[in-house]
Amino acid sequence: MQEQVAAFLAALGIDVPEDDPVLAYAQCAVYEELLNRICVDEVPKGLEAMAVYRIAGQYLRLCKDAGRLEVPLEAAVRQVQEGDTSITYALGEGDQTPEGRFDRMTDWLCGYGEDQLERYRRMLW
Repeated sequence: MQEQVAAFLAALGIDVPEDDPVLAYAQCAVYEELLNRICVDEVPKGLEAMAVYRIAGQYLRLCKDAGRLEVPLEAAVRQVQEGDTSITYALGEGDQTPEGRFDRMTDWLCGYGEDQLERYRRMLW
């Protein structure tokens, strides 16, 4: 599964070091959450794609919060003033900034497939 997550992240332009313990932790955390929520012993084949997205989202969140991943903040100049030199950058506001879009993407990845869990849920007695 880690190879699939690494390939998915590479497709997004994010390099994952081989045998990254953060990726292993993210996989373990996502697996435990899924198994506990659907009450089974093994992640079903139909939820593997969902697990890849969620593991990738957890990995990106953990790396960003730990300072291992820098979100590029591309800024465009919105205004330049010559007298006393003032420059204003057009970064956007709220979730329109590059970091806001990144956070929105990781939120989406971490919550991906929530509606699919009901199909695989088992009752515990």
